[in-house]
Amino acid sequence: MSDIKNTTHFGNKTIPKELKSEMVEGIFTNVAKKYDIMNDVMSLGIHRIWKAALIDWLAPRNGQKLLDVAGGTGDIAFRVLNRAPRSSVTVLDMTEKMLVEGKRRAEAHKFKDNLTWVCADAMKLPFKENSFDAYTISFGIRNVTDIKVALSEAFRVLKPGGRFLVLEFSQVPIKKLQSIYDLYSFKAIPKMGKLIVNDSDSYQYLVESIRKFPDQEEFLKLLQYAGFKNSKYRNLSLGIAALHSGWKI
Repeated sequence: MSDIKNTTHFGNKTIPKELKSEMVEGIFTNVAKKYDIMNDVMSLGIHRIWKAALIDWLAPRNGQKLLDVAGGTGDIAFRVLNRAPRSSVTVLDMTEKMLVEGKRRAEAHKFKDNLTWVCADAMKLPFKENSFDAYTISFGIRNVTDIKVALSEAFRVLKPGGRFLVLEFSQVPIKKLQSIYDLYSFKAIPKMGKLIVNDSDSYQYLVESIRKFPDQEEFLKLLQYAGFKNSKYRNLSLGIAALHSGWKI
């Protein structure tokens, strides 16, 4: 029983829990330089529509203080600041090279006075409780070792009335469409990784980790268990991705 409690999944592999963060960091270190390009290629650019949907639902306002976890190359932070240029965003990622790539982007210089870059783990946030008006995490929550701990940390650092918003790959509720999506994921995406990043293993992990992540209803229950109120979700692209929202009330 203790062995089961001390292990977790890394894609389809079972590994000791203490190794997962290091292994995930290794993956994103390897793909950091071409991470944004791969997102465009493997999603056919649709990830941009999903991220726009996140920003629309978040509706950031000037004067707010936001935390974007697993924010790496700054995609969400820059979108927030384009919408609310007098807000401030802290971009947190445990992979230093992802943050380096974010800082190199033109938007990072444009919004430098409104951005803070922090290298840290989602399960141990280096912030006081009640610090942020909103917390976002896009395509990152499935990579943490213990989702419940990460959700607890999110709840802790949000101010009362603060918003938690997650964008993550999810499950297509139509079996035939899920089968087509699985075929594309397992056959095409690792090959794209090999061609563009010279790394098929990292993208094999990506598609496996998606299948290990809780479906929409199960993840909604995790939000509610963590204390978030008025929790709900929206499917994107028939459930290939989903947005989950909750409030600290």
